[in-house]
Order: sequence, then structure tokens, then C-alpha cells
Amino acid sequence: MAIEDDIRILETVGLFETFTRDQLRLLAFGTERLVLREGRELYREGQAADCAYVIDRGDISLFREGPSGRIILKTVGPGAVLGEMAIIAQTKRLTSAMAESETEVIRLNRSLFRRILEEYPEIAAALHDQISADLTEMIEAITKYEHLFDER
Repeated sequence: MAIEDDIRILETVGLFETFTRDQLRLLAFGTERLVLREGRELYREGQAADCAYVIDRGDISLFREGPSGRIILKTVGPGAVLGEMAIIAQTKRLTSAMAESETEVIRLNRSLFRRILEEYPEIAAALHDQISADLTEMIEAITKYEHLFDER
């Protein structure tokens, strides 16, 4: 796909709403597209995370494995960002992610993203607020199912 297509997709993502078109262009230059077949895992819970993903088309289920099997926490579609904390800091995946249908994602590289933040520090505060809200939502979703992961 052309860089303009990637910019168009990134423009729809709430996490990047404070980015100018030129900033989105810089971000898009460093992206990589991946196509996942239905049932293919994008990443596993506990893995080191060095990138985030934006879903262009298809659906991804976020899940954790518990004593009684796989528990789907949430399914997300186009425009959703997965692993946004990974583009800011070293972290591990809180969940696993699997394609529910043929899915195309855009991979966002941490090192490029951090360079953009250094060059444009005015967007860092807005991103901090958005990422904090998203992380809080994910932790609440995981906590809601916490009893299913208890091995006692």
C-alpha cells in the first residue's frame, strides 16, 4: 500500500489525533504491514514488547490463558491500537492477541516513535493521557476476569 493509505489509517486512530499530517507521514515511513490468517497469533502474553500495532482490517481477540482455558477479554477491529505502551517504554505484553479473521495490521516501531516524540515534545502530554486511559481500561478488563486465572 502507498504511504498515503497508511497516513489515512493513522489519522483515524484516537491515539494520534494530536499529530499533524507531517508527523503522521514521519510515523508512516517507519511502519510495516503484516497480514494474519484467521487463528494466527500476533503476540503472546508475557513476551517482550518493542512495537505497537494498528488494525487496518479484520478483528483481533485479546486473551489470557487460565486454568480453565483461554479467556477472551476483548475483540477489537479497524482503528484499534494494540500494545501502545510498547512504543513508549520497555514492557511485556499483558495479553495474547489472535486474528479472528484475516487481518491486516500496521506495525509501529518504538525507536522511530520515540524520535518523533523527542522532535515534537508538545504531543507527548496528550499521548501520555490517552495511553494512561487505554491502559487503565485494559487493566480493568483483566481485573474483571481475575478470578478465572486464580490457580488455587
